[in-house]
Amino acid sequence: MVARDVDEAHRSATPLELLFDLTLVVAVAQVARELAHDIAEDHLLDGLGVYAMAFFAIWWAWMNFTWFASAYDCDDVGYRLLTLLQMAGVLVLAAGVPAMFEDKDFRAATVGYVIMRIALVAQWLRAAHGDPERRPTARRYATGVALLQAAWLARLALPEGPAFAGFFVLVALEMATPWWAERTGTTRWHPHHIAERYGLFTIIVLGESVLAATTAAEGAVSADGLSVALVVTGAGSLALLFALWWVYFLKDSAAGLARHRELAFLWGYGHYVVFASLAAVGAGLEVAAEAVSHQIPASDTLVAMTVAVPVSLFLLVVWALHAPLGGTPAHGLLRMLPAVVACFVVVALVAAGLPLAWAVVLLCVPLAVLVAEHHWGRDEAAVSPVARDA
Repeated sequence: MVARDVDEAHRSATPLELLFDLTLVVAVAQVARELAHDIAEDHLLDGLGVYAMAFFAIWWAWMNFTWFASAYDCDDVGYRLLTLLQMAGVLVLAAGVPAMFEDKDFRAATVGYVIMRIALVAQWLRAAHGDPERRPTARRYATGVALLQAAWLARLALPEGPAFAGFFVLVALEMATPWWAERTGTTRWHPHHIAERYGLFTIIVLGESVLAATTAAEGAVSADGLSVALVVTGAGSLALLFALWWVYFLKDSAAGLARHRELAFLWGYGHYVVFASLAAVGAGLEVAAEAVSHQIPASDTLVAMTVAVPVSLFLLVVWALHAPLGGTPAHGLLRMLPAVVACFVVVALVAAGLPLAWAVVLLCVPLAVLVAEHHWGRDEAAVSPVARDA
């Protein structure tokens, strides 16, 4: 296992990485479904805290696997078997998600998380053996991750209050481990590979919006006849999904990452908010489809907010991540902020009596404007001043 070339041509995601992502689909779906249930039952604050914790475990395990693979994917038997072990850990984590939300029981989810991370420790030890130049870095990774897994297991023995505080301490230490390890030498991650992998995970979390649109479509035609509200909700959910996808992929990030490798931590860590927001949008849309079909404890205003707020967070963080790399999406903060404000205006309209189904449709408008401005501006820039005058 030796470091791969950062300038390797045609570097792309492997079939094994795509198979690994398939297990993540299950875990993300579990977390989003439990969040949707808490929103519908008007237990948003309780559900949101557990959602953030559960999503961190999924995202952090995926991110560490992705960056390691970008530097050291040798695709031999040992690498494949250890990846299989990580996939098993994802499924154990996913199986433990309902207990996290319903009973605040983190035991199964923690065991699944530890399985994923211990497999990564073995990968780093292999890298330390095969790459003498970066052996100190690989050993630091292996040491830090291994010690933290022991700490995660020990946390299970703590009472609820200290265990809750301990979670955030361990999260901080987890996120500090790569920074500490890379001080002895940086790993040879591939910018085009990383950009593609992050794009693929974006599509995975957008799948929750696909589920919401499907749910609305299934309920649109019932024994009582056609439900116009559900048709509108389903169409709006699909349009919002497409708009979110379009905004994220307005510009390929690979070239910017290649020029600014020093921004790797900002890019990698900042995507927690991007991914968690997109999955939360799907949960909110699922509740919206439920709310327009029958009465639920949550108010329409709360449901609209659970869609508008994550959309706004997504827009702001995607802009913040792209701006240092050379801009887009979407042009600049002065164009992004009105889109964010427009999302909250939609929530205010729902509070004033706007039907929830039409609120879903209106939330697409600010994103569509951003996309249109981007493409219109690009077309204008391509026209010469002489042609424009003519």
